[in-house]
Amino acid sequence: MDEGFERLIEPFRTELLAYCYRMLGSVHDAEDLVQEIYLRAWRARERYDAARASLRTWLYRIATNACLTALEGRGRRPMPSGLVAESDPLAPLVRGENLAWLQPLPDSLLDAGDPAGTVIERSSLRLAFAAALQHLSARQRGALILRDVLGFSAAEAAEILGTTTVSVNSSLQQARTRVKEAGVRREPPGEPSAAEQRAWVDRYMKAFAHADVEGIKRLLTDDVVMEMPPMINWFAGRDNYGLFMEWVFGAAGTDWLMEPVTANGQPGLVAYRRAGDGYAIHTLQIFTVTAGGISRNSVFQDAEIFASFGLPTELDG
Repeated sequence: MDEGFERLIEPFRTELLAYCYRMLGSVHDAEDLVQEIYLRAWRARERYDAARASLRTWLYRIATNACLTALEGRGRRPMPSGLVAESDPLAPLVRGENLAWLQPLPDSLLDAGDPAGTVIERSSLRLAFAAALQHLSARQRGALILRDVLGFSAAEAAEILGTTTVSVNSSLQQARTRVKEAGVRREPPGEPSAAEQRAWVDRYMKAFAHADVEGIKRLLTDDVVMEMPPMINWFAGRDNYGLFMEWVFGAAGTDWLMEPVTANGQPGLVAYRRAGDGYAIHTLQIFTVTAGGISRNSVFQDAEIFASFGLPTELDG
């Protein structure tokens, strides 16, 4: 009975991880919470009533309760562009003190449990959408994710959230309005294929490795945005981007190694800068790519995030 129950619930682990990430905005918190969810499910296994709810709905009820509890008293996890006004690209970098930032989610954590990419809707994990969710209340997030992303009915969502269908529909409407006001769509129209997006970023990697600022600028949209938590600085525009990259190469040198990564269903890179006889990790960069080029670069420089991607901190020369 117990072993059979484990086999029944194990296939839901990856999608529950994605759900907790959308709710919490933290990879590490989501991983920890999934472990707690499975412990709660194990302890409550004798009380599961298949006649009342499907196993998936029951697990999401446990997951939602755990997420709502975890979110009590916590601030949201923003990105700099959703928190402060635009910066001068040459202004001193300022670290956001006592702020918990949105974290990127390594695709590798999902690929292991969903190799065909059929269970997890990757577009709903995009950084821009994940950041927009952070502007919603916990219950608004739950309603939007359960209804619009996961496809639960209003009645099922009400059962999961422990409320009424009227309350779910109200929260859903408010959440849709706020996300729309933020100008975010899970899957923008005319978006390039994954292979085309990777090709844009591969060209960016080559230009970066050669410290070719003009080459980088040619790959950007006019309104490109760069933001770089834990720094609160962010700016927009191709020329501003170029000025910042000139500063980066002047301050950090022109000898770099690049490795491709993927996160939140988006292409990215990890950059290593020359340090003595080898190379030291510098930044993890995740890109939003449109038909006209790279429109956003979300740059992360945090040891906890590097660890979640399994990235070595140093490379041999």
